[in-house]
Amino acid sequence: MTRQASRHTSSDASGSPLFRMGSWLRRGKAGDDARQIFLEGGREADVFYRQRYSYDKVVRSTHGVNCTGSCSWKVYVKDGIITWESQQTDYPTTGPDMPEYEPRGCPRGAAFSWYEYSPTRIKHPYVRSALVDLYREARARLGDPVLAWGEIVSDPEKSRAYKTQRGRGGMIRVSWEEATEIIAAAYVHTLKAFGPDRCAGFSVIPAMSMISYGAGSRFHALIGAPLLSFYDWYADLPPASPQVFGDQTDVPESGDWFNSQYLIMWGSNVPLTRTPDAHFMAEARYHGQKVVVVSPDFADNTKFADDWLRVHPGTDGALAQAMGHVILKEFHVGRREPSFLDYMRRYSDSPFLVRLDALGQDDLAGAPGGQAEAGQAAPVFAPGKFLTADLMPEGTTQRTEHNDFRPLVMEADGTVKDPGGTLADHYGQEGMGHWNLALKGVDPVMSVMDTDEWHGALVALPRFDLPAEAGQESVGAGVVLRGVPARRVDGHLVTTVYDLLLAQYAVGRDGLPGQWPTGYDDPSTPGTPAWQEEITGVSAGAAVRIGREFALNALESGGRSMILMGAGTNHYYHSDQIYRTFLALTTMCATQGVNGGGWAHYVGQEKVRPITGWANYAFALDWQRPARQMIATGWYYLTTDQWRYDGAHAEAMANPLGPGRLRGKTIADCLVESAQRGWTPSYPTFDRNPLELGRAAREAGVPPAEYVAGELTAGRLRFAAEDPDAEENRPRILANWRTNLLGSSAKGTEYFMRHMLGTLNDVNAEELPEGSRPATMAWREEAASGKLDLMWTADFRNTSTTLHSDVVLPAATWYEKHDLSSTDMHPFMHSFNAAVDPPWEARTDFETYRALAHLVSEMAHGHLNAQLDVLAAPLSHDSPDEYATPSGRVGERTGWRPGVDMPKIVGVERDYRLVGHEFDTLGPLVDTAGMATKGVLMMPDREVAHLARLNGTAAVGSGPGEGRPLLDTDVKAADMVLLFSGTTNGRLAFEGFRTLERRTGTRMADMAEGDEEKRISFEDTRIQPRSVITSPEWSGSEHGGRRYSAFVQNVERNKPWHTLTGRPQFYIDHDWMQDMGEALPVFRPPLDLAHMYGEVPVGHVGRSPEGTAEVAVRYLTPHNKWAIHSQYFDNPHMLTLGRGGQTIWMSPRDAEKIGVRDNEWVEAYNRNGIVTARAVVSHRMPEGTVYMHHAQERVAGTPLTERSGKRGGIHNSLTRIAIKPTHLVGGYAQLSYAFNYYGPTGNQRDEVTMIRRRGQEVQF
Repeated sequence: MTRQASRHTSSDASGSPLFRMGSWLRRGKAGDDARQIFLEGGREADVFYRQRYSYDKVVRSTHGVNCTGSCSWKVYVKDGIITWESQQTDYPTTGPDMPEYEPRGCPRGAAFSWYEYSPTRIKHPYVRSALVDLYREARARLGDPVLAWGEIVSDPEKSRAYKTQRGRGGMIRVSWEEATEIIAAAYVHTLKAFGPDRCAGFSVIPAMSMISYGAGSRFHALIGAPLLSFYDWYADLPPASPQVFGDQTDVPESGDWFNSQYLIMWGSNVPLTRTPDAHFMAEARYHGQKVVVVSPDFADNTKFADDWLRVHPGTDGALAQAMGHVILKEFHVGRREPSFLDYMRRYSDSPFLVRLDALGQDDLAGAPGGQAEAGQAAPVFAPGKFLTADLMPEGTTQRTEHNDFRPLVMEADGTVKDPGGTLADHYGQEGMGHWNLALKGVDPVMSVMDTDEWHGALVALPRFDLPAEAGQESVGAGVVLRGVPARRVDGHLVTTVYDLLLAQYAVGRDGLPGQWPTGYDDPSTPGTPAWQEEITGVSAGAAVRIGREFALNALESGGRSMILMGAGTNHYYHSDQIYRTFLALTTMCATQGVNGGGWAHYVGQEKVRPITGWANYAFALDWQRPARQMIATGWYYLTTDQWRYDGAHAEAMANPLGPGRLRGKTIADCLVESAQRGWTPSYPTFDRNPLELGRAAREAGVPPAEYVAGELTAGRLRFAAEDPDAEENRPRILANWRTNLLGSSAKGTEYFMRHMLGTLNDVNAEELPEGSRPATMAWREEAASGKLDLMWTADFRNTSTTLHSDVVLPAATWYEKHDLSSTDMHPFMHSFNAAVDPPWEARTDFETYRALAHLVSEMAHGHLNAQLDVLAAPLSHDSPDEYATPSGRVGERTGWRPGVDMPKIVGVERDYRLVGHEFDTLGPLVDTAGMATKGVLMMPDREVAHLARLNGTAAVGSGPGEGRPLLDTDVKAADMVLLFSGTTNGRLAFEGFRTLERRTGTRMADMAEGDEEKRISFEDTRIQPRSVITSPEWSGSEHGGRRYSAFVQNVERNKPWHTLTGRPQFYIDHDWMQDMGEALPVFRPPLDLAHMYGEVPVGHVGRSPEGTAEVAVRYLTPHNKWAIHSQYFDNPHMLTLGRGGQTIWMSPRDAEKIGVRDNEWVEAYNRNGIVTARAVVSHRMPEGTVYMHHAQERVAGTPLTERSGKRGGIHNSLTRIAIKPTHLVGGYAQLSYAFNYYGPTGNQRDEVTMIRRRGQEVQF
């Protein structure tokens, strides 16, 4: 094939002497037109295409991204180079009655191989030149890497010299040996001088590449360093899940969408973020499934909808509450549908008794809405605590162990009984065989109105939808007075949760006093369709119709109504209340635990299906217990000093009738109290090195717990959170791998730059004035800057994080390593496999951390040796720690009692000279102490022997692990994870169910029968994705080939949920929950930043300091359509589609207010920072809201800002960390800590920003 000759004649370029000379300088033969001839004639022209798509081998692998896809790809290799990829098509079948899972994949995944050899690929190790010069000089002079590092970071001038250069370039290539030596020396010095809890590791979403995450977390756990959580930090964790279910994000696989007959997509944009699975939603239309979409904009999923409810951002809870009003009024009270009522009676806390507490007249007089009853004779009550067996006469219940955690129900004749299955029976001998939902010999009523004696009692319920006014203690809060049926029980006035729920949802019944709506069209009181219309913009008629249809479909289909929910509703400050109104709908309609029904929360690849084996490997629980695990949101809040700018007080969001325990506390005060009470972990923990505490305890001859309690009592020891800017209390090292912290998730990025890194920033906020500062924290007049001595990152591409790191290591991609992947979207285990060796100098995360483990061991000689690490651990979920706070009452501190009103204190023996050996070897605790998941103990004695035969054993004399199975390669680690988990080892699943049977007294083990001999090995997953086994590690069932749906075990086998009542809970009675007015589901609007922080309200139009028009808009940061997951924003395709740089989407009306046209430059700014971007003016956007798609990265196409002259920000430059006090609660039933289970979220969708048109001449 030749290129066509030019049609021009003598003036043609071919006549140019210069071009003729050029033909002699180039390789190959030139034609008459001076163009090079590649191929001539016939079918030889096809060779180019045949060569392009020929290959030497095909290797199966997958992508380690947070899209939940976990898709299997064919990776094609020619001459040692990856050329392209395509979808695998050999998934296990779903059966004859369903669509198959294949082909899985999307255009994003099909384009990933571009990154293998892209210009953004990190090819070599790099260190910041300002640091490496200092290190080399000190290293040469002192001869000891640890001493060299210590000298640099101890010298304020030297440390400032390299810290201020972060993000300014100056990275130079170094050898792997030098880069890892610097990192290891920094660890050893920090461990010795400050303690292991001054180091931290941050990585995300282990399910997407379990061994890569696990290797890094294992290293950090072995040295005692905390792992920072990710699920809550991303605001992907739904706090409502532990609040309601006592479980975290157990949801249906995507194939179960096909089983649904009524599907609401509510904050989950399935075609965009769950692209490989969206076909199940589309294909279900063929059997009549109805699809409803609730979203503020015309999103990708909207085009699939039969109904689109365009809701104002963040007001979804009001719509859900109104739909619940319709369902309760028509189907519960009106029709008294037996299937709904029986389900609620058995599988919710509806029948449980709640005490009513009398309110004083002064309480009501101070609350908007309560004045009408103030001063009158009729008493008014507030919902109080559950009625528990310890408050009743002896003999009320057969079992008495843990009676203060045994809530009670009532029968029709007024008899109070123990229904069984409550937290009281979850632990202890008396509960053995009784922890179930069988209701043997108990027939509880749902309502006190169904008993033989009752009277109406007026209760005050909080509301938060009133207009905000200056001077309000609780912004926008008031009360509504409604009646419930009540009766006296042994001196206690009680009603049921169900009665309170009906009152909360404005469903009146004859004989009850109070403020009730006249109908659906009454907007005067919370709960009605007309009320929600004024808030959400969704018509009252639509709310009535969708609520009614959802319930009717559930009734007719046996519960097959489903709500898909996700980041669109979960990224708000009050997301837990939004979700609780959703979960109320699924419970009211008997949909949970039913295939095709229930909740379906999808925000990331969250489900590590072989969770038991993975957790024991990743957190080094085979060698030492417990591991330090930290709430990332709290860690970043203190490390970035955002607490110094956060003047929000808890009472500004509180229940106007609450007990007042949060009064006077700032958010930072709440965080400190939570740390002191052991509710949440807090690292660094104390103002002393935990290794020093260990030495002191030994010298004193007392156990570590007793020593620490004594030091706290004497006032000689304090929590580090009380003074986070003190030199001794600062974190010193942060490791990042498999993540882009600064380019993706760093809420309040500019604060990270100023305080954590000590470099250029655009923080606009003022620090708190005296009188507005936290009462329990030390205030230093000069805030700390550059707290971290070392931030290092392993990544395969350059990002904002690598550009601000001190050391950068080149990581292998997903096509260059062996690893494991699983997801909540399907029931298969996938493997990563190396199609090629890591190119240039890249290494796998496993190799990197293994090398560091051995380096730390070598350097520890003479510096650390053997130590006793005094570790403070929080009160843990799925353990007897849940009994620490009876009735959820938070009393005044009377002392320091480890494991009761403060963290547990555990002494952990560490020999830092053996870290490398322990990294490579399976420790003895798995078979001596066993492995517990969700309170179920598994003993892998046979598995240890099998693994030894498979992996080989450590040599005699190698250390304390001699003769133990080896874990010194990624494949060996993967086989350990698979072998030690019930989902991938049928014997452990079966034995786990047998153990659970002894507690529940119900049949469970048959769900794993027939799989006892089934084992999924790593080699199996290389051949084909493998279906997992039903296991007690999760609540659903795949037994018999059914699609996985959460809580099937609970509903079909009467296994309790892990909550106080043993059922999903509408009602939560912890003091802080009641103080916030959130004992029941309630609508809470987005934060009113104008009244809480004095910022401009949404809709404000004014003049900027530059003299241009500006408008205040709600600022959201959702996913980009294509630049997510396997595709990043910085490649040429995305930059071309995305206008070459960062963009902000806005409505035509908002654009008109500031005189900006499509594609013009704008600046957005608020107290947190400033961003420069192009405006995308689109009718899809509602007025008053803008989108800036997350993770666009300012590394390409981002000019300097007009206002500050600095680089124009990133999406998180305009956000901040906002912690909700109730997310800090712990030590009480389901409200107890577990890693990525419960904790404060990095929410960011309540933010408001100003936006203006800037000058169109930009500089880069």
